[in-house]
Amino acid sequence: MGRLFGTDGVRGVANVDLTAELALGLSVAAAHVLAEAGTFAGHRATAVVGRDPRASGEFLEAAVVAGLASAGVDVLRVGVLPTPAVAYLTGALGADLGVMLSASHNAMPDNGIKFFARGGHKLADELEDRIESVYEEHRTGAPWQRPTGAGVGRVSDYDEGFDKYVAHLMGVLPNRLDGLKVVLDEAHGAAARVSPEAFARAGAEIITIGAEPDGLNINDGCGSTHLGLLKQAVVEHGADLGIAHDGDADRCLAVDANGAEIDGDQILAVLALAMREAGQLREDTVVGTVMSNLGFKLAMESEGIHVVQTGVGDRYVLESMKQNGYALGGEQSGHVIILDHATTGDGTLTGLMLAARIAATGKSLTELAAVMSRLPQVLVNVPDVDKSRVTTSGELAAAVADAERELGTTGRVLLRPSGTEPLVRVMVEAADIEQARSVAGRLADVVKSALG
Repeated sequence: MGRLFGTDGVRGVANVDLTAELALGLSVAAAHVLAEAGTFAGHRATAVVGRDPRASGEFLEAAVVAGLASAGVDVLRVGVLPTPAVAYLTGALGADLGVMLSASHNAMPDNGIKFFARGGHKLADELEDRIESVYEEHRTGAPWQRPTGAGVGRVSDYDEGFDKYVAHLMGVLPNRLDGLKVVLDEAHGAAARVSPEAFARAGAEIITIGAEPDGLNINDGCGSTHLGLLKQAVVEHGADLGIAHDGDADRCLAVDANGAEIDGDQILAVLALAMREAGQLREDTVVGTVMSNLGFKLAMESEGIHVVQTGVGDRYVLESMKQNGYALGGEQSGHVIILDHATTGDGTLTGLMLAARIAATGKSLTELAAVMSRLPQVLVNVPDVDKSRVTTSGELAAAVADAERELGTTGRVLLRPSGTEPLVRVMVEAADIEQARSVAGRLADVVKSALG
């Protein structure tokens, strides 16, 4: 059996890859691994369970709840809420673990299971491996001690979760949003109620699109992966900005008053300056990934802010932040982590903070985002190559060195082996798009020759 956990939980086509049986079994295993200490300390272990609106989330939630309760864990069902809300409530309620059912920005047929440890923190690889190991033991017939009678878990609905999370967001907002007109695209997802409520309570005039989830329309032509409708709505309504979330609302992308996209790097740049001004940007450092635009790094360095780069994935950004005590990090895709207020990317919180900066400064989002200039990025996939030799090929190393000399300090090259396919991704950034295309094409040919 291959590893079940990917970069962000266990995902697949619901009822094909991610079945009720798998969801139940993983939940039992997670209860044994994550709630074990609490159970043996003599108190009732508790889990918070939430989901996005996908139709498959209904039966998967039932399976997860059944697994947890059968393992002696009391379950608080919080219903349809964003991933960061489930993480927050796991910590705020002192639960032993949290479970979120979502496939984020994926299409509706997919779904996923994400576990949180105490405090609402994502799991380290070691814990995921332990859960997989226990799951496999149970799946192959190893007996486990099943509680009976009063020992089985109890299940209840925690309807206060919505208001508790929104109150948390209001409590960390630095200033109100009165006078701002904001269009919110909720991707027919988990933030369809939360985000409009939060922005309205903060004083913004709001227009919502993509806020009518029916279980089948999540991410369908809307949200952070399809910004066309949001760009159109912002211009039509004369709004100050637009905010787009993905299905589970751990991402935030934005649109300025002119309908121009503001990506995660630009949002990070705006928030980094705001947090430094407020004395909240610890070590004057922001964490990005190797895929962060070079323009972001150059802009931050010109402002005296250090950029730490990690591997691709918000989990690696978060790991670096926690290990080093940094306060802000994120990805170009819109995962932004403000660690003093959230344990994971929080799209609603990010959008609120971005809007608060506009309200506080009186500047437009266009002006604020101009702190950085995005350099053109060209990405070429080279299939059917031996990706394991990317770092050992002398021919490839020489070609990369030549390309970097040609690009100078205002360009860069990145070669990334795919995590799941036999291909290598060639990414080139340069101030001149034609130069970037030329260099990327030449490097792709060398990759094919050297590794094919």
